[in-house]
Amino acid sequence: MAGIGVKLNRIYQKNTITTNIIGFFYSTVVTIAPVLVVIANLVLMQMVLKFNTVGFFDRELFSCTILYVFIFSLLTTSPFNAVLSRYMSDVIFEERYEDVLPCHRVGMLMNVCFSCLFAIPFCFWEHLVGGVAIYYVFTGYCCFIGLVLVFYNMLYLSICKEYRLISLYFFIGMLSAFLLSLLFHFILGMSIPYSMLLALTIGFFLTAVLEWSKVHQYFPDNSEEYGRVLVYFKRYWHLILINFLYTLGLFIHNFVFWGTDMAMHLVNTFVCNQPYDMATCLAMFTNISASVIFISRVEMYFHERYKAYADAVFGGRGIDIRNTRKRMFRQLSSELMTLLRLQFIVSVIVYLIFVIFLPERGYAGLVMRIYPMVAAGYFILFLMYSEIIFLYYFEDLYGALITAAGFCVATLAGSLIAVHLSSIFFGVGVWVGSITGFIIAYLRLRWMENHLDEHMFCKGNIMPKGKGIKPSPKVFDVRNLEPETEEGQE
Repeated sequence: MAGIGVKLNRIYQKNTITTNIIGFFYSTVVTIAPVLVVIANLVLMQMVLKFNTVGFFDRELFSCTILYVFIFSLLTTSPFNAVLSRYMSDVIFEERYEDVLPCHRVGMLMNVCFSCLFAIPFCFWEHLVGGVAIYYVFTGYCCFIGLVLVFYNMLYLSICKEYRLISLYFFIGMLSAFLLSLLFHFILGMSIPYSMLLALTIGFFLTAVLEWSKVHQYFPDNSEEYGRVLVYFKRYWHLILINFLYTLGLFIHNFVFWGTDMAMHLVNTFVCNQPYDMATCLAMFTNISASVIFISRVEMYFHERYKAYADAVFGGRGIDIRNTRKRMFRQLSSELMTLLRLQFIVSVIVYLIFVIFLPERGYAGLVMRIYPMVAAGYFILFLMYSEIIFLYYFEDLYGALITAAGFCVATLAGSLIAVHLSSIFFGVGVWVGSITGFIIAYLRLRWMENHLDEHMFCKGNIMPKGKGIKPSPKVFDVRNLEPETEEGQE
């Protein structure tokens, strides 16, 4: 998210209540606005089309379809996007703009093929075993591919710092989806669930097309150097695992509870656990403001300290390097503590609002018993992810990898235990996983603080690596040179 700090500093420098509010909303636009737009569109469609009047089976089939579309589109795109992001960042830094389109095309092909590898067998099963109509299955499949393309193209616009455009394209796509749902149902007479699903599919594809066109507008040239992209997957294989394990950890506790007696099985295909899934959704929204706070403060404060340290490394004195390093890590600690304090206040307020008002909206009983522990887990989870971002700043891919792996494994183990506990402790899995990941990342950051000089100055090779026959280590021959005799002189 580098680059929004300048804009935020301009907003906040007047230090008034109005500018503080404007700065908060700007941070929201560049971070979580797309998510809020999609959710608002779904809520509006359900209200206007009177989704609550639909039969239970059709209502749950639509809900499960949308749930699977979002979860598995995130999972199938996660292994590739981090590496592609790194490649594109390096290309832009080196001003090799003609290499962006090869990266875009290779990445899109890999994302779509990998996603289809899982989606097509699932769709065949849904139709042949579950008996769902082929047109409904195909529309759900297209919705999934559309969202995959949306997430993929977002990556390039984010690196180009076009965050407002991303939010605008989501708004255009979801507004079109809302209007189309009204057309499909009230004019063409389609059923309410299918009208919503088809409209969302078209809305996602419209958003993806707008993003795709903007990428091609920015980077019209094509070097056709496709092999360079593939080399990055070998060089930065850590990023593949980091992003996938972190994303898997976000949902693996849900998958565990999908295997319990509480789970609902639909058309022998879909599996979900409505109370636990709803509690997870509420917990995410309780703590999602952490992303806004973190992006704002890191871009405004920490990034400047990091830049000062990097400048000192490349052209400063030894004392400048030491001083800037100390200031950078003091700022890092300050940002983590500030994020902890601010997010705690926000989470408590949102928690009280949910506890007071949600039971009146029908969210009570088991959902509200599960919610507190899951919310506590997500509170720590967002702090852990902030530490992973800091590890990225220091190129500590190994530290980020063990953090993501520890988080995923501990969440799985804790959830397997939690299914045997009382419902109020169902969220202990994500809580334990987040605590584990947070501790690993914290210890790794402390290790980096003490060994940053070795990490910065002792990494790399004087001579380039190569493959072939190893040369002989012998440099010269040592001979015993004796003084010449008189006969030899004669």
